[in-house]
Amino acid sequence: MSAVEAAVAPRAQGDAQAASDFLRTGLGPTVRVGIINIMPRAESYERYLLAPLRQAPHSARPIWIRLSTHAYSSSDAAHIARRYVTFEQAVASPGLDALILTGAPVEELAFDQITYWRELSEILAHARTHVRTTLGLCWGGLALAHLLGIQKRAFPRKLFGAFQHRRLPSGGALPSGPDGPERFWCAHSRHSGIDDAELERAARAGTIRLLAHGDDAGYTLFETPDHRYVMHLGHPEYEPARLVEEWERDAKLGRPDVAPPANLDLRAPVDVWREHRAALFANWLAIAAAR
Repeated sequence: MSAVEAAVAPRAQGDAQAASDFLRTGLGPTVRVGIINIMPRAESYERYLLAPLRQAPHSARPIWIRLSTHAYSSSDAAHIARRYVTFEQAVASPGLDALILTGAPVEELAFDQITYWRELSEILAHARTHVRTTLGLCWGGLALAHLLGIQKRAFPRKLFGAFQHRRLPSGGALPSGPDGPERFWCAHSRHSGIDDAELERAARAGTIRLLAHGDDAGYTLFETPDHRYVMHLGHPEYEPARLVEEWERDAKLGRPDVAPPANLDLRAPVDVWREHRAALFANWLAIAAAR
């Protein structure tokens, strides 16, 4: 066992859940997936990524990464210390094949106002040339786009709910698979985004390829032509209950810029984006495994 594998291995024999996270049997070689989880209550969010990684055909070994400049104030400190490693440990031999950057509740801040931005931007710059593919989700997608010179803007009202999208002609297999549906649903929960015109300019310049668009959500999925950065501005990993929880939180805060989640029955929410979630993670892991 290498040093980094020892660092991320489950510490307690009785922790069956932790043990099941670390190696899945599937197609081809195991894909080592680093995960920079900066969502609130990090430990409660982990399952949203573990589920689609487990279900994908390719084997995946998740490696949870902590930022030294992030406080993780809402998370279980003992859990972070036990289960998460530094980026330096994560990229030690044999390194990472893929990287996931989660969302974060900082999309209303400028990037230079975020305490951990310098550390994170250095990690992402390293990943651009040393990791086969990096998937940014929600704010994580905005962060990758920012590093490509694509600027976000704040929304007057939160984009919140389940929205339909269509796969674009240049979208390839990533959104829904080569034989998948042209249209698919996805969850969104964000206070900022990127204007369609800004992304179209970047596409014309050859910086990105546009993969999927929604009438309400705009361009949601795009990537660099080499697949090194894959940016998804939605939350394909979410389950419907998560949107309900976020609505209850925002309602208690009395935020006037947040309406109930669109296209979601709060009393009986349905996971209408589950097929997109499964296809996205399976196809993204295939990119990591094939290169």
